[in-house]
Amino acid sequence: MKKITLLLLFPVLLCAQEKGKTVSPKQEGRYDTNKFSQMYDLLATPNMFRTASGAPGPAYYQQKADYKIDVELDDKMARLMGSETITYTNNSPDTLEYLWVQLDQNHDAKDSESPLAESKEIDQTFPASNFTNTFLKQDLERGFVIEYVKDIKGAPLSYTINHTMMRINLSTPLKAGKSISFSIKWWYNINNYQLEGGRSGYELFEKEGNRLYVIAQFYPRMAVYNDVEGWQNMQFWGNGEFALPFGDFDVNITVPADHVMEATGELTNRKDVFTAVQVKRYELAQKSFDKPVVIVTQAEAEAAEKGFATNKKTWKFSAKNVRDFGIATSRKFIYDAMAVQLEDRVVMAASVYPKEANPLWGETSTITVAHTLKSYSAHTFDYPYPKAVSVSAADQGMEYPMICWNFGRPDENGETSEQIKNGMMGVVIHEVGHNFFPMIVNSDERQWTWMDEGLNSFMEFMAEQELGTNFPSRRGPAKNIVPYMSGDQKFLEPIMSNSESIIQFGNNAYGKPATGLNILRETIMGRELFDYAFKVYANRWKFKHPTPEDFFRTMEDASAVDLDWFFRGWFYSTDFVDIGIGNVKQYYVTETPTEALKNAKVRKGRFGLDPGPFVYLVEGDNAELASKDKKALKIEEVKLLSDYVNTLTAEEKGILKSPKYFYEVEFNKPGGMIMPILVTITYEDDSVDNFKYPAQIWRKNNQMAKKVYATEKAIKKIQIDQNLETADIDVTNNTWPKEVVKSKFD
Repeated sequence: MKKITLLLLFPVLLCAQEKGKTVSPKQEGRYDTNKFSQMYDLLATPNMFRTASGAPGPAYYQQKADYKIDVELDDKMARLMGSETITYTNNSPDTLEYLWVQLDQNHDAKDSESPLAESKEIDQTFPASNFTNTFLKQDLERGFVIEYVKDIKGAPLSYTINHTMMRINLSTPLKAGKSISFSIKWWYNINNYQLEGGRSGYELFEKEGNRLYVIAQFYPRMAVYNDVEGWQNMQFWGNGEFALPFGDFDVNITVPADHVMEATGELTNRKDVFTAVQVKRYELAQKSFDKPVVIVTQAEAEAAEKGFATNKKTWKFSAKNVRDFGIATSRKFIYDAMAVQLEDRVVMAASVYPKEANPLWGETSTITVAHTLKSYSAHTFDYPYPKAVSVSAADQGMEYPMICWNFGRPDENGETSEQIKNGMMGVVIHEVGHNFFPMIVNSDERQWTWMDEGLNSFMEFMAEQELGTNFPSRRGPAKNIVPYMSGDQKFLEPIMSNSESIIQFGNNAYGKPATGLNILRETIMGRELFDYAFKVYANRWKFKHPTPEDFFRTMEDASAVDLDWFFRGWFYSTDFVDIGIGNVKQYYVTETPTEALKNAKVRKGRFGLDPGPFVYLVEGDNAELASKDKKALKIEEVKLLSDYVNTLTAEEKGILKSPKYFYEVEFNKPGGMIMPILVTITYEDDSVDNFKYPAQIWRKNNQMAKKVYATEKAIKKIQIDQNLETADIDVTNNTWPKEVVKSKFD
């Protein structure tokens, strides 16, 4: 007689009940279904500005701030002096009584409240330099000195400074659709960021007395006014970075004549600041797509750094539709560049670095910039700006439109370890990648760090893996976030926390969001659905101001995947993933029904009940689930089954399978975070089957799920999440039979 399957014939498999154990539905979490409820309680109500689909609405608007800036660097005093004219356009439907301007340098002013807001304790051991800086030195003069604020006619404008924010008090309110121009003159002393900290400042080369400047937050900058919260005028406390409107910049930067510079925007007077030979080298670089062309050589940089020019040069840059501006300048700079072919345009990748960064930077930096632009563009949109520049600055990692500063240099002998090289490449990818998030997809960093750092860390992970070198990515792989997610809950906050309230900043704002997006892409949604939805989000919100809701809604809207359960758990809670294997039972076929099964009936259709015929499955010996003496009875001995099979046509019989072993596997979930169940079954002949059960398997019972396996071969091993895809914090309960597992995460 032909061997047949049971699973295809019978919608219900009957088994013996587990004896001596009663668990209430409440204890099992059967009614704890809020984890799958839609996020109406968490998300802002859709409106004409931001739609329920996650796209900008028909009434969406954003303000515009255009700048004309003149700054001069006093290299001897390490001081920057500047004046600017801001033209601010009110595209909102509101009338504005005042304007808010950011004065981020005031974070380090003498009257700053930022140090007062930090809890401090004494270290019993101090490096001498740190002790001197902390306890012995006088506080340095830091922060903006505002010389004047004037209207377009030169008349003084009333203003009020509240630490890192300045309110411009308008005598006549700015109506919807109107613009206003005003000017500010200021100066400030530039910080040595290696001693004082900060996202910009100068690096001092003590032996020769030269400085390498990376200058940012150097000018009073307009705050964002939008439909979400009006003015984003939260003080700059130090962690939450910057929320800025888009605009056009024309910036003139005067520095010593022996300096080489890069900055945001296109250089409009290249022939005035480079030698004729250097201009020709740059023109050659514009046609070099396979490797960088050195424009300012190491020999030229070494010659320049030996003297201190007393004459000056003015570099002129113009940038369109950017949210900020950064400058890097030094007489120590070597400069190289190459062309990058994107899908429909050519852009320039460039690097500036001192001789101390060679040979690592000359060999690696610009090539890495080019790779980053290609990778990010493929996953979002073609990079729209004319260039991207990487600047070698010790102990830095910071981003601005078209320019960023990055750490990582060889030792004094010019030797570079793999760790230093990988770290340098990682930070270059990350900071160049910030051009996309948040410089173009312009989220509010002051409020939601994860929207730029987390999304960008995920993009960085993809770009690193696309290098094809088995790059040791720090953030992205699910297993790498386990130590954080399994930590003490007192030191964990949801990702959806304000930047200033996060204890473990790197894990919370960078690592966990990047890991979550990687899990979405690889395990929950699949690459095709994820990549399409992510690209839709990037294109919907490029050169606009998205919120978290816009991201969450777009990812669902463009994929038809319900992700509320994931965003609720991964972003709004500190739940962790822990899924394990509970009881495993083996069943065999019998022709003799037990007392409990004699009167069984099976559902037929939606409403009817069918009294038979039945195949009876009874539980085997739990202690010997795969015992050879517990083989299933021969098919011909089960008369009720054969009677039914004989009613089938030859064609129907021909497609039947022939299972011999029947297993019921219980999966439990000690962790609060929902996740798909990834099961790997290894049979006695070492063949393997993989099964993936969607997260919705937990909808009706938040603590337990069961699956039945009818197999032709005995099962030797069952394992959950064999490839560590879900950030499961406890792998000791992931196998059956239970194994002694040495943690991979210690």
